[in-house]
Amino acid sequence: MQPGWFARLSIRNKLLALTLLPLLGVLPLLGAGLLWWTDTAIDALLRTKVRADLAVAHGYFERVLAEVGGSVGAAAESQALARALRSPAELQALLLRYERRERLDFLRVLPPDPTRADSTSVEVLAPEQQGLLSPALRERVAVPLLDTRNAAPTARAVEDRAMLLLATRAVRNDAGELIGHLQGGVLLNRNLPFIDHINEIVYPAGSLPFADWGSKGTATLFLDDVRISTNVRLFGGVAEERAIGTRVSQSVRAAVLGQGQMWLDRAFVVQDWYVSAYLPLADGQGRRVGMLYVGVLERPFVLLKYAALASIGVLFFGVMIVAAFVSLRWARGIFHPLERMEATMQCVEGGDLGARVGAVANADEVGRLAQHLDELLATIEDNTRRLQGWNAELDAKVAERTAALQAAQRQLVQAEKLATVGQLTASIAHEVNNPIAVIQGNLDLLRELLGAEAASRVAPELKLVDAQIERMRLIVTRLLQFARPGEFAGYVEAVDTARLLDDCLVLAGHQISRAGVQVERDFRATRQPPINAQELQQVLVNLIVNALQALPSGGTLHLATADGGTAEAPVVVITVADNGPGLAPELLAQLFQPFVTRRQEGTGLGLWISREIVERYGGTLEAANAPQKDDGAPGGAVFTVRLKAEG
Repeated sequence: MQPGWFARLSIRNKLLALTLLPLLGVLPLLGAGLLWWTDTAIDALLRTKVRADLAVAHGYFERVLAEVGGSVGAAAESQALARALRSPAELQALLLRYERRERLDFLRVLPPDPTRADSTSVEVLAPEQQGLLSPALRERVAVPLLDTRNAAPTARAVEDRAMLLLATRAVRNDAGELIGHLQGGVLLNRNLPFIDHINEIVYPAGSLPFADWGSKGTATLFLDDVRISTNVRLFGGVAEERAIGTRVSQSVRAAVLGQGQMWLDRAFVVQDWYVSAYLPLADGQGRRVGMLYVGVLERPFVLLKYAALASIGVLFFGVMIVAAFVSLRWARGIFHPLERMEATMQCVEGGDLGARVGAVANADEVGRLAQHLDELLATIEDNTRRLQGWNAELDAKVAERTAALQAAQRQLVQAEKLATVGQLTASIAHEVNNPIAVIQGNLDLLRELLGAEAASRVAPELKLVDAQIERMRLIVTRLLQFARPGEFAGYVEAVDTARLLDDCLVLAGHQISRAGVQVERDFRATRQPPINAQELQQVLVNLIVNALQALPSGGTLHLATADGGTAEAPVVVITVADNGPGLAPELLAQLFQPFVTRRQEGTGLGLWISREIVERYGGTLEAANAPQKDDGAPGGAVFTVRLKAEG
């Protein structure tokens, strides 16, 4: 294979490439990554600040709402109000005095109504419900809608609903009897002192950096998607030119009012981009009726971000130039001695064995390498002698390995002889099976000829003959097992796995009832594997008993059968599962080895024998733990038997 272009470069060019690659490739990537991180970090910090500002604004809004409720409650509990209810003239004067003292926009007394509960909430009143407002307050309600970019389409021209901080409290006499209700509140439509106070709390003078760059914060109250009270200016500068009547963008409206989510992102507010936060406001019935907004002008922070990014770029570019110059000078101190060593080696290859590198100025590894090269040239003859000795030692080891290989070949011949003996044994066993079958057939014929009465007189003798025939069959079976354990392991027949599992449950019925275990059956297999039924029953009973011993009282034993494999290699899958603690990892790794058990009374041979039986018929026996349940409980142990089946 031809070497690549880099491998063909001289050491000088390689060092230059390795020196300049980090500077011209990696360092710019690091700079780009730092620029991206700085950009992301500044945006994240700005959003975090606006989120905190919104929390402060909402906290003040909730405090004012609570103060309205407290003010109305204090007035409702006063003795003066209870006395004034008897005199309408005194009542009106008292209510006006309470309005001025508590800084409420309105305060009125309602007739007693046992169904009306005390409440403090944000409420929206339609025009026909605004009778409690004075004419001066009603003039503040109507807000003409202004055309706003990105707002949702609407056919309305005026927002004539009123948004109030409304509180209602029961009024009772000295006897505790309900004599009326006191209702008062604050109108939020065009309430500029209220929104300006929120803005002063959230963004006091000097709280925002970069004031010289136009940094400023804003706050707004929305009724639905209409600004009814804001310090955002339409054209900037004049207090009368506030953006009251403009509307929020369609995307913000859908997220905040439609889905009830807090909006925290950059948004186009009237005529500029702000980093904004919107929070839905709900009335007493939980309906979203408006929004509270705070935000800071994005432009100053964008200018700051670009200035920071430009500074980082210039810094990285300067560092890259200086580092490249220094790296090139240092690289020359490395490749110059290496070039001298290369020239020396070429002289040696040309026959000049006295050629040497000589002294070099470097005191580092390269200088020591040049010195070692001179020493190496002087020791070549000594190393050659050592190589010859190593060759002799290698020859001896080769002879030793050859002898070991011959011994292995002898063992292979011995194994082939044993295989021949096995084949002979199998032939003898099959030949003996024929006379056994003849004896059994004639014995059955003898029973028929004698009849039931005569056969009963010689029943012990016939039973003895049957026992001896069965004994001979077992001897033949063991001979066949010795000869071909993978082909014959007992009397093979097609086994109905569902019926066999039911028989196993009968055998283990006493243990199941004593343990209080529930049994779940899921028998879906349609195929019948060819196997010795008694041996398969031995395997399944062992698995069931092991599962019962692992289950707590009231556990569940799950038995299942299913068809598996492929059309060319069909199998029957038998599963025995429990919902016990499962198998420990260290036990699972050596579960099928002999004498491995976690019970003091066990021998540790059951699973080993079971696997030997299943594998004798070409099947497999596997153990695993079921996946953990959703509540974190263990899934229990699962034993799976796979047996070959007829297609």
